Amino acid sequence: MIYDPSTRTGYLAWQFGQATAQRLERALRPLDLNLAQLRSLVQVALTPGISSAEIARRSGLTAQSMGAAVNALVSRGLIERGPHPTNRRVLELRATDAGRALAAHAQRVVDDVQREMFEVLSADEQKTVHALLQRLVEHSFPESLHLADPQDGG
Repeated sequence: MIYDPSTRTGYLAWQFGQATAQRLERALRPLDLNLAQLRSLVQVALTPGISSAEIARRSGLTAQSMGAAVNALVSRGLIERGPHPTNRRVLELRATDAGRALAAHAQRVVDDVQREMFEVLSADEQKTVHALLQRLVEHSFPESLHLADPQDGG
C-alpha cells in the first residue's frame, strides 16, 4: 500500500527544512553567503582552531562541499587557515574580524527568517517544537549538537 507522504511526520519535517533552507538562501544572497558558508563561518567564529573536516562532520556535509565553502570564505578574507600545533595534516581555521562581523550580521538575517517561519505558532508552541526537535536531533544526529548556538541557521 502506498501512503500520502504528507501523512508522514518525517516528510513534513523534510518539507519544512526545505522551505526554511530556501528562504535562508534567498535572505543570505545579499551577503554573498550560502548555507554551507554560513555554517562554516559560524562554526569557525564559535570554535577557533576547528578543522574543515570537523565542521563537515557536525554539519552532515561532505568534506568536499565543506572544503568549497571554506575556500570561498578564505578567498574573501573572512577566515584564515593555520597549522595545527600537533598534527601537520590538519589546518586550523580562525575567523577574521571581518568574518566575525559578517557572521553576526548573517545571524540577524537568520533570526528574521526564523521569526517569519515560526510566526504562525505561539511562543509556547515555538518552545515545544524547539525542545522536540532538539530531542530528535540528539537521538539521530548527536554530532551536530556541538554547535554552540542553536540559532545559527544550519
